[in-house]
Amino acid sequence: MMQDKRRGGMRRKKVCQFCADKTEVIDYKDVEKLRKYVTERGKILPKRITGTCSIHQRAVTTAVKRARIVALLPYVAE
Repeated sequence: MMQDKRRGGMRRKKVCQFCADKTEVIDYKDVEKLRKYVTERGKILPKRITGTCSIHQRAVTTAVKRARIVALLPYVAE
């Protein structure tokens, strides 16, 4: 608690964007949406950074991996 105050205030709880939008399916073909969950190096961002819930984080991971297989997203940065 004291650590947060020293560093600049209380952290706001991140909200899962998919739960907020009531998204039914995370599609691997929606590359623009998936790019938000991947670093510029091509790594999948963890849920503590993106704020997604466990269920949707697993779906994002699966979608990113499928998009990589069909060459919509790169495995690594050039």
